[in-house]
Amino acid sequence: MIVLHARPSPGFREAVDAIFGPGVVVHVDEATPLDAVAGDITALLHVLTPVTPEFIASAPKLKLIQKLGVGVNTIALDAAGGHGVAVCNMPGTNSQAVAEMALSLMMAVLRRTCFFDARTRAGEGWTADPSELDQVGEIGGRTVGLVGFGNSAQLLAPVLAALGAKVVYTARGARDVPYDYLPLDRLLAESDIVSLHIPLTGETCALIDPFAMKTGAVLVNTARGELVDQARLVEALSSGHLRGAGLDVFAEEPLPRDNPLPGLPNAVLAPHIAWLTPETLMRSLTVAQENCRRLVAGEPLLHQVV
Repeated sequence: MIVLHARPSPGFREAVDAIFGPGVVVHVDEATPLDAVAGDITALLHVLTPVTPEFIASAPKLKLIQKLGVGVNTIALDAAGGHGVAVCNMPGTNSQAVAEMALSLMMAVLRRTCFFDARTRAGEGWTADPSELDQVGEIGGRTVGLVGFGNSAQLLAPVLAALGAKVVYTARGARDVPYDYLPLDRLLAESDIVSLHIPLTGETCALIDPFAMKTGAVLVNTARGELVDQARLVEALSSGHLRGAGLDVFAEEPLPRDNPLPGLPNAVLAPHIAWLTPETLMRSLTVAQENCRRLVAGEPLLHQVV
C-alpha cells in the first residue's frame, strides 16, 4: 500500500492519480494518525507531518519513506535505518518555486505590500502618513547575502544580480561563481537582505542570530524556522533592529495563534508553501512514482538518504 499523508488540494489529488494511476495511492489526511494503516503500508509519501520512531516500529511492511521535497528533518532517520526502511528525498524538484518565493518575500517586505494592500482594501490607500513611504525600498543597489548556495540559491542569484543587487554567499566552501564568498559572520554584518537556503541539522539549528545582522536589514527564510533564534527574531523586528522579515517557515508549525509574529507589521508571513506549486508537485510525484517502481523491481533508489 502506498500512502500519501497530507491534505491535498483537488489538483494535487488529480496529479497523484494521473502519475500513479487512479486509486493506487491511499490518501490519509495529515490530521489523521497513520496508525490506522501502519499494518499495511509499504511506501509513505511524506510531506511535513513528523514520521516518528513509534510509527516506523509499528509498520512491519514499510520499505520506503519518500519525502516530497528536500528537507528530511521531520523523519526519524535513525529509526528508519534501524528497521531497514529506505528514506529518499528529491533535491532540485522545488528549487524554482522556492527561489521565486524568496524573491517575492524580499519584494513584499521592501515594498510593504501587505501594509498598503490592507489600507487600499479599507479605502484608505491615500491616507497613510507620508512617513510610511520612507520605509519602502528596492532590491537594486542592495547587498543580498545567500546563506547556502544550493539549487534554489543558484537560481535566485542571477535574478538578483539582474535587478542590480550585489550578491554574496556563504557555503561550505567557495564556488566558481561570479559572486563574492564571505564567511557567515561577515555576510550577516554586511548584507542588506539575508536569505536562508540551508537544511536544518544539529549544526545549523539556531545558527542565525538576527542581532548579528546589519541594522535595518531584511531576513527572508524559506528553509526551516529553527535555523533562526525565534525569540531574538521577534525582538529584532519589534525593536526596529531589522527592517522586516519574510517568513515561510517557523520553529513551530502551524504557527500558533499566540505567536507574536502575526502582530508585527514588518513581518510578511506564509504557511510553509514556498515549495508548493502545481509544477513542483508534478516533478515531485514523478520522482516518487519512479522510486516506488524501483522499490518493487529491486533497483537502486533515486536520492536515497538512508
